[in-house]
Amino acid sequence: MTSAPPAGPGVVKTAPGPAAPPPPPAGRRGVRRALTRALPLSPAVVLLLLFLAGPIAYCAYIAFTDLQLTGQAESSFIGFDNFRTAFKDDAFLNAVWLTLVFTVLSSLIGQNTLGLSLAVLMQRASKPVRTVTGGIVIAAWVLPEVVAGFLLYAFFRREGTLNAVLDWLHLPSQNWLFTLPILAVSFANVWRGTAFSMLVYSAALNEIPKEITEAAEVDGAGGWRRMWHITLPMIRRSIGTNLMLNTLQTLSVFGLIWVMTRGGPGNRSQTLPLFMYEQAFQKSMIGYGTAVALLLLVVGSLFSLVYMRLLRTEV
Repeated sequence: MTSAPPAGPGVVKTAPGPAAPPPPPAGRRGVRRALTRALPLSPAVVLLLLFLAGPIAYCAYIAFTDLQLTGQAESSFIGFDNFRTAFKDDAFLNAVWLTLVFTVLSSLIGQNTLGLSLAVLMQRASKPVRTVTGGIVIAAWVLPEVVAGFLLYAFFRREGTLNAVLDWLHLPSQNWLFTLPILAVSFANVWRGTAFSMLVYSAALNEIPKEITEAAEVDGAGGWRRMWHITLPMIRRSIGTNLMLNTLQTLSVFGLIWVMTRGGPGNRSQTLPLFMYEQAFQKSMIGYGTAVALLLLVVGSLFSLVYMRLLRTEV
């Protein structure tokens, strides 16, 4: 064995420094990293809790009380009485039925079918035709809801544009706002909202490879067979997304129907949003109206669950 050489002149021996602290556990590092990443989002989360989650929670509480706008010193908790009252109320059941009719006619059938048809036709049209058609359809979409409602009211009223055209054609006049009000407001919603479906389907159709459709055409597949066996399966997810967004928007339509019919005549076009407004603000029963709003939220959630199930299905 050889010993270490002695320290030479001028060499100062230093004492060993303190040992480095052990690294934090992996779990603690992960929590610290997650908190650091979430820190920039904390102001947005606070605002959402304050202005979105807070009012929603308060409305959910009001639905279980007998709160009124006028004639009441204080409210009390009444449990599910508002919901029991709703399901025993013929006017509420009528509003549920009309809401379903309005949603099926104007969203599931009207906007969806017409939007897909326009998107398919515009794929084969010339550029000037696409520009003019797209401009007209989108112009109806960007109009404020109140303005669109007034235009369609002027079109359907007894002295309106529709009857003027029918008189010019020597056909009997109509009064849809009185005889078929739910069909009139459904047509108005189709006229206003078809542009969204058209844009969604136009984007989806542009993503279909042209080689597939050209090969099917060479093999002798006609237009309907290509649509049924190629186009629709390949845009299934876009169809589900469009139906979900259109349905949720249609369930909450208020201004369009209010301007055209105010839910009348009687309650023949009174959907759930108008029934809720009547109970909460015209009859001052805030608790009951909020309970109806929660039931409308449940209806929208059921539609969303169905569409989300469709979206999870792979093509």
